[in-house]
Amino acid sequence: MTTAALSPLQVVVAASGRPAAVSLDEAIEKSRRDRGDDGPFVQGALALELVPDEQLFGCQATSTSDLPDAREWAHRLGLAIAEIVVGLRPPTQVVRWTTPEVYAVLARRALVVTRRAATPALAAQPGRPGVPSARSRPRILVRRVHVCLPADGVAEAAVVLQDGPRVRAMALRLGGYDGRWRVEALQIG
Repeated sequence: MTTAALSPLQVVVAASGRPAAVSLDEAIEKSRRDRGDDGPFVQGALALELVPDEQLFGCQATSTSDLPDAREWAHRLGLAIAEIVVGLRPPTQVVRWTTPEVYAVLARRALVVTRRAATPALAAQPGRPGVPSARSRPRILVRRVHVCLPADGVAEAAVVLQDGPRVRAMALRLGGYDGRWRVEALQIG
């Protein structure tokens, strides 16, 4: 048996599809030449579209134990809503604490009150005085607040209001979303 002469082993580097490594200084210089600019290199900004969490996830229900006192919030929201209804407060002040449906009703009511106050013909009618100004109008007072918690994250409140000589009742259904109470339903008598 004879041994065949083995040829020496030769290593050939295969061509890769990647470009050759370039130093940072070479890359900056190449970028300047490509742009025809001799100024300092400025890296382009990353285009991001920031989407609000509510649009991605919607409102997140919150447990009653993680929410503030429902009675105190019913008191505050009841007073604010009553002042909106008579034209003493703009409805935009409660947009965070109402659902879009409740806010639409309050905004429509505030628009009617504002128009009525601005129309001199309506204000001059006997037996139908216009909306008095804030200075001549008696302050609205919250007399009583009764709260019931029928389910976790839900509060139903009855608010008794004194509006001058008139006593009014308001029913609110509060839902706990995103760590705060929001008015889901509203009835004013």
